[in-house]
Amino acid sequence: MRNFNRRAYGPAVAALLKGAKLNELGPGNPESCRRPLLEALTPDTIAAPHALANRDMALACLSGLWLRHDFLDESHRISQELENPSGSYWHGIMHRREPDFTNAKYWFRRVGNHPVFGFLQTAAQSSASQRKADKAAKFLIEQSQWDPLAFVDLCELALDVSHPIHALCMSIQQCEWELLFDYCYRQAIDD
Repeated sequence: MRNFNRRAYGPAVAALLKGAKLNELGPGNPESCRRPLLEALTPDTIAAPHALANRDMALACLSGLWLRHDFLDESHRISQELENPSGSYWHGIMHRREPDFTNAKYWFRRVGNHPVFGFLQTAAQSSASQRKADKAAKFLIEQSQWDPLAFVDLCELALDVSHPIHALCMSIQQCEWELLFDYCYRQAIDD
């Protein structure tokens, strides 16, 4: 998987990402100590120290940050108001983690072919190869393009923490979050 540098973003975002735990495939437990920091965020503070170029993409980042700290309802309120592929993507991830797999697939269909899919497919393929993925996850190695609906199915199967692909799915989900957040942030500041 790729290296994610929380310091590549503004100070408010870097502070929120410092020490953030790996998200579970399910809803997880909200980190209540992060709530005041999240509530203080605005599109402008997310973009800082850069000028805000795209408010909707900064809001997509905000949705992602709430989700990163397991505040699914707060993330949902934001993502459902964003009428763009990235908003639908955050919406789909939130429903996948809820877990509401049918609804997640609906939102992933609305995403279309997102710009992060190619990077995610490569990262997932590498991770699955290194971990010698079992039969259920073999498609990750063989697919030539990212299939978010197949990944929803895999996450549903892997919800059981004793399943051999659980850790693999968590790792791919983390990479997915990082790629999508980075994409949204770059769009928010017009980088």
